[in-house]
Amino acid sequence: MVELEITTLLNVMVVLIAFLLLSAVFSKIAIHEMNLPTQAATPAEPDKPPVILEVIVRKNSLEITDGKTIAASIAKVNNKYDLQSLSEKLYRLKSSYRDKQDVTVLIEPDIEYEDLIHVMDAVKSTDVRLPGKKDPQRVILFPQVSIGDAP
Repeated sequence: MVELEITTLLNVMVVLIAFLLLSAVFSKIAIHEMNLPTQAATPAEPDKPPVILEVIVRKNSLEITDGKTIAASIAKVNNKYDLQSLSEKLYRLKSSYRDKQDVTVLIEPDIEYEDLIHVMDAVKSTDVRLPGKKDPQRVILFPQVSIGDAP
């Protein structure tokens, strides 16, 4: 009767496991909290209609709308979305609607996922150079982002 010699097999397995653990790629996962668009809720004050703010991501531009009319249109620059201009325009809108926390990002089909994430980041916050300050300050714009299909 011959005994099975598995010592060399175990040695190879130990080296292989160490090699696989050292060469594994560990990735950082970031989570974006999103909401689905909802129907306009009944306003708390009957005199004031609710403010609807939408950012539409088109193939060639970004549009800021109030749900009915286009407030601003930002064309692509060098085949990339001009996120700095988007943040600046939203910063100006935020000064008019200080209590507004939500925005809806509407996207056309075939828009790159990475572009959507960059637009969502630009909508949530921006860096602003305040008078008298050396370094730019992080300003929260519209942290509650809902996504949907563009009309």
